[in-house]
Amino acid sequence: MILYYVLIGAIALVSFAVSSKLKSKFEFYSRVHLRNGMSGAEIAQKMLNDNGIYDVRVISTPGRLTDHYNPADKTVNLSEAVYNERNAAAAAVAAHECGHAVQHATAYSMLQLRSKMVPVVNVASGMSQWLVIGGLILGAASGLGIGFYVAVIGLIMMAVATAFSLVTLPVEYDASHRALAWLKSKNMLTQQEYAGAEDSLKWAARTYLVAAIGALASLLYWGFRVFGGSRN
Repeated sequence: MILYYVLIGAIALVSFAVSSKLKSKFEFYSRVHLRNGMSGAEIAQKMLNDNGIYDVRVISTPGRLTDHYNPADKTVNLSEAVYNERNAAAAAVAAHECGHAVQHATAYSMLQLRSKMVPVVNVASGMSQWLVIGGLILGAASGLGIGFYVAVIGLIMMAVATAFSLVTLPVEYDASHRALAWLKSKNMLTQQEYAGAEDSLKWAARTYLVAAIGALASLLYWGFRVFGGSRN
């Protein structure tokens, strides 16, 4: 278990470092005001219109870095700062979330796959580790094979959650690519503003990368424990 805590601790530190860097980047680029004077909401609406999407609403949502696209009700949800402000960071986030709307409208396969996985992941992610640990404890205490099978079920659930994290990567990177391509092709930003938007999205993507690496590392660790590592 000590190795597991070391692993989780290391990943948590990296995650904290990346998240802190992301926040500092967004704060810095929030001071790079757009020459075109458009707010995040206006940029989002224009990107949707330019892609022929007229059935998606752009709305404001409370909080900070709470921006997301909801395919269920077709809404681009922008945090209050992004919705109202007129800077490079807001432009990057607004365009990124619209990138997801474009994915949805064009039936992007990886987004469809991730959407199908959501109901299963909502159940699996909360139970998987407890089942694995419970199965290992049961097996060690009673020596019965049922503990192994409980742990394997938990491991399968954990694998599904890990797969979801891995599928999320191309979805997020593709949304950023679509956002930056649109911002550049439509000359929405100056060179300095575009560089800020690009850097912001780069650091945002790294948070998903760290999460995926953490999920995979945890899966490998518990897989080793379930399939024989605990006997060494």
